[in-house]
Amino acid sequence: MTHPDPGAVPRRIGLVAVTAAGRRHARILADAWPHSRLVDAGSAADALREAWSRCDGIVAFLATGAAVRILAPLLGDKRTDPAVVVVDEAARHAVALLGGHAGGANALAAEVGALLDATPVVTTATDAVGLPGLDTLGWPVDGAVAAVSRAILDGEPVTLVADDSWPLPALPENVRPADGSGAPGAGYRLLVTDRIVPLDGRTAVLRPPSLVAGVGASRGVPAEEVRGLLDRVLAEAGLSPASLRRLASADVKADEAGIRATADALRVPLVTWSAAELAAVDVPNPSEVVRAAVGTPSVAEAAALLGGDAELLVPKTATAMATVAVARHAPRGRLAVVGLGPGAPDLRTPRAVAELRRAAVVVGLDQYVDQVRDVLRPGTRVLASGLGAEEERARAAVAEATAGHAVALIGSGDAGVYAMASPALEYADDRIDVVGVPGVTAALAAGALLGAPLGHDHAYLSLSDLHTPWEVITRRVTAAAEGDFVALLYNPRSRARDWQLPEALRILAAHRPPDTPVGVVRNASRDGERVHLATLATLDPAVVDMYSVVVVGSSRTRVVAGRMVTPRGYRWRG
Repeated sequence: MTHPDPGAVPRRIGLVAVTAAGRRHARILADAWPHSRLVDAGSAADALREAWSRCDGIVAFLATGAAVRILAPLLGDKRTDPAVVVVDEAARHAVALLGGHAGGANALAAEVGALLDATPVVTTATDAVGLPGLDTLGWPVDGAVAAVSRAILDGEPVTLVADDSWPLPALPENVRPADGSGAPGAGYRLLVTDRIVPLDGRTAVLRPPSLVAGVGASRGVPAEEVRGLLDRVLAEAGLSPASLRRLASADVKADEAGIRATADALRVPLVTWSAAELAAVDVPNPSEVVRAAVGTPSVAEAAALLGGDAELLVPKTATAMATVAVARHAPRGRLAVVGLGPGAPDLRTPRAVAELRRAAVVVGLDQYVDQVRDVLRPGTRVLASGLGAEEERARAAVAEATAGHAVALIGSGDAGVYAMASPALEYADDRIDVVGVPGVTAALAAGALLGAPLGHDHAYLSLSDLHTPWEVITRRVTAAAEGDFVALLYNPRSRARDWQLPEALRILAAHRPPDTPVGVVRNASRDGERVHLATLATLDPAVVDMYSVVVVGSSRTRVVAGRMVTPRGYRWRG
């Protein structure tokens, strides 16, 4: 088995426990993880061996020494061996024993710790000091990985030699470009290239996803013929198959078993294009025979070039039933738009943390940046600005990504809800890859504190008329009131805007009873959190400010034991 996503939690997890306490802890994990199973094979040794042969990851409730003695004869390659986490009898510690980076044991130990209230024990050197492991960057890496990693950890000069501007995460100051300190051939080197290069004991090579192989084939082509031709043309061109981003072909070949099997074996996607899209590509070797057969003069070359700024490296090469061409695609910057949640660190998603640690540049409001500085890797460049500079931040983030960097643009709550995703994506074009990371919104955090006010249909409404005319806001509030929606009022009141909230409440009050519950939550999940419950008739707008979310119930919302509840309307049948 292999681990296609280094650092990710394994997908098939075996749970090994032989004592009553161990089985009790294992059942907690089994209940939380649908992808896990309890392995019961008699003895602990037999269960551990069976899990080793069948699973991507193992959580064993055994002594570390016992696990080491059982597994030692089974060890093979860290790139393919399962991740192993061992947990003590009292579930106090979850130790990442094997496969910390490549297998995902470090991440698995963190998840076990969260579920069992145990302390994750991670001894991988780069994790311990907050540096990115070369095998956790999401790209294949070969060469002297251990030696270069140790040099990075020890602060020794490491020369970064990259074929192009790839979106790498933040690297420490001792890793410098070749035109900075040190000649490319001296000392330790970290190469970023798709080329096959001579290796020595002081060079590690990161393989960027730069190559696209276009494939054409006759119906029924064997996978062995496709793979053999592809391997041959890459080797003759001095290119690494580890840098293949995808295989590409014509739509009519989408179900060609030999091509699909080759893509599956290489663990890359197969992308297909229509004949019209392929025909629009200028290629050096068009064929009227191919045009007559599939409606385009080129399949392999055109498919290799489509989908980005690309250069044809290997013109089409054919065997009896297969044709292959290879193109190099230019790097694309990466913009992650990250929602941090309402403020509390434990309401920040693991994916948000991963994106922050993957970024070389973080852009955000100064107070939000301060919330996550402890998460950022050493060397991360931070572009922070104050209130009112939203457009400036959006433009800066897009510009950094367009320059080829890995960028995280952060905002509170969910970045797509009255936050930074919208202005950023207005400027982003198809030269960059964009990743959205959802977050817990202020409304959701407020709803949880109030009870269950969002149990039925609800509407988000911003009362800020800085960018939206008040007449438009009035129509929207009226529509929500007439529709009997629970109303979530963002940006409800500030020192300069103190009349809009009373006016919105007046509109809502015209369509629901005066005793309709109204909740005000200030600084949800942050210092100074305050929850205030009132009604449409009794709410004092003075308790509301820009740090508040106001939740106005529908005509069916009521207060039960001090909590707002909007009935869902279920009718239970016994």
